[in-house]
Amino acid sequence: MSNIKITFPDGNIKEFPSGITGMQIAESISPRLAAVSLGIFVNEKPYDLSTPITEDAAVRIVKWESEEGRSIFWHSSAHLMAEAIEALYPGTRFGIGPPIENGWYYDMELPEGVKLQPDELPAIEAKMAELSERDVPYKRIPKEYDEAVAYFKEKGDWLKLELLDGLKGQPITFYEQGNFVDLCRGTHVPSTGKIKFAKLLSIAGAYWRGDEKRPMLTRLYGVSFPTKKELDEFIKNREEAEKRDHRKLGKELELFMITPKVGGGLPIWLPNGAVVRNQLETFLRRAQQKMGYSQVVTPHIGNLELYKTSGHYPYYKDSQFTPITVDDEQYLLKPMNCPHHHMIYSSKPRSYRDLPVRLAEFGTVYRYEQSGELNGLSRVRSFTQDDAHIYMMPEQLLEELKSVIGLTQYVSKTLGFSDFKIRLSFRDPKNKEKYGGNDEQWIQAEMDVKEAADAMGLDYTIAIGEAAFYGPKIDFMLKDALGRNWQLGTVQVDYVMPERFNLEYIGADNQKHRPVIIHRAPFGSFERFISLLIEHYAGNFPTWLAPVQAAVLPITDGQTAYATEITEKLKEMGVRVVLDASNEKVNARIRDQEMMKVPLMLIVGGKEQEARSVSLRRHGKGNIGTITLEEAFSTVEKESAIPA
Repeated sequence: MSNIKITFPDGNIKEFPSGITGMQIAESISPRLAAVSLGIFVNEKPYDLSTPITEDAAVRIVKWESEEGRSIFWHSSAHLMAEAIEALYPGTRFGIGPPIENGWYYDMELPEGVKLQPDELPAIEAKMAELSERDVPYKRIPKEYDEAVAYFKEKGDWLKLELLDGLKGQPITFYEQGNFVDLCRGTHVPSTGKIKFAKLLSIAGAYWRGDEKRPMLTRLYGVSFPTKKELDEFIKNREEAEKRDHRKLGKELELFMITPKVGGGLPIWLPNGAVVRNQLETFLRRAQQKMGYSQVVTPHIGNLELYKTSGHYPYYKDSQFTPITVDDEQYLLKPMNCPHHHMIYSSKPRSYRDLPVRLAEFGTVYRYEQSGELNGLSRVRSFTQDDAHIYMMPEQLLEELKSVIGLTQYVSKTLGFSDFKIRLSFRDPKNKEKYGGNDEQWIQAEMDVKEAADAMGLDYTIAIGEAAFYGPKIDFMLKDALGRNWQLGTVQVDYVMPERFNLEYIGADNQKHRPVIIHRAPFGSFERFISLLIEHYAGNFPTWLAPVQAAVLPITDGQTAYATEITEKLKEMGVRVVLDASNEKVNARIRDQEMMKVPLMLIVGGKEQEARSVSLRRHGKGNIGTITLEEAFSTVEKESAIPA
């Protein structure tokens, strides 16, 4: 038998017999590695550990600790759950069951008359545990297309037949474990025994393929872990997440409201929420002003031809509202600020001496989202982006990219997100029809993005197929207090729009040239960012962001005049302060301010009045001690100031 050369991630090369499997390679390294291996990437393509490798290849064995490993683990868990459901509810038909960020879901059509209830989930979990104990292998079974169709026709499974209809001409594989067989391309863990600790999370309805005109299926969400400790930690964090849910806290703290009388996905900012939003806007506006940005304001609606020119209408047509016809012209609710900014740039001749031109806007845009996908502030139909577009000469691009990356890092860290990852989102070269521009523009833009990331020393991964239609992106993936990852800030390089809009500048050679554009948004959108902030801080905003920064509480009526004096002085200093001198006992009033998460409380009794002092309390920490009035003013003023 001939040998093949296997190259490992550290560059080492070792010879193995042709036909060796990933599991055998893992065993040759160590029994421990074999025990925790979940899959293998061969020349960056995912393989089951049981698949023979017959040619020279670069390999990468993945474990639970990697994103790919967790994806394989959760996809395999979805199949195990489906086997359990099929055993408990014979006749269930299964749609798709992909891994997601935390776990998986499976869409299914339950037998007639069956409606899955939350109290039935423990029985499914118990069945999964029973099937796991059998420790049967996941078997990959290649099938001819006609053979696969015949199999699912016999079962009367219209869901799988429809999926097969879109797979004509492609390799078809089934996966089998125990008594369950499913249409699937893989990859899976070696056997069901790997999956011992699973938790089913919720039941939802989901239209088949997201189409409101198609049948409503049952979607079951779940998650699983290699150890009980990790599952217990997840459940604990999930319970904490429910307490921090921005929809719950948004109502309790009177931050925002969404009502069907206005429209789903159209948030209304209440006075407290407007304070948080305005503080964030002021913070970023000041930072941008120092960096040479010019603020602009554009309409909420635009001529449809504008978005056809940019490409937003054909590329994002399905996520936009229906055009409005006025005076024989068609208008569109603004889906993006970019085209409006391009028109501002082109409104007058530009010289190389004028560049870079930095245009910034807190611009509200509108996207159509299906009602089932709306979720508080995190998924809405109307949202405001902290948008900016920088127009420059190509030779200025690297320094501008470094500047906007630095701004995004500064914003993230100032708001309490020191743990973030970077993703470079590139075009999928196998699916070029999704993108504007030509190969030369994309190759250059992706080189530019990578050069800037390397120059800034960023630790990044590359995601193929995640680019915007007009250019690659640097996406910031923030980790919140519960360890959840969120994609928020973004920086994009664009050679496509300057051509579409015929943007020009006169160079030093007195000739016309095309500028290059950076699109950037450190927050992404105020709505989604604030939903994250609410949950990250559990509503306990830092003092500079808090809707009410301080409360003054006299213990008795005898200190009301002194408390009023303090309150008025704090108002003069620009502090958002309330005087709580109601007839309630002081402990009840303290409790009220604690519930509204007011960061600072200044309590004044007879002794404090006589000594011109206050008793300072901090939210969640209790009494700090008695300090002079001057010290109190200094403390409140310092903590209330927007970061420089």
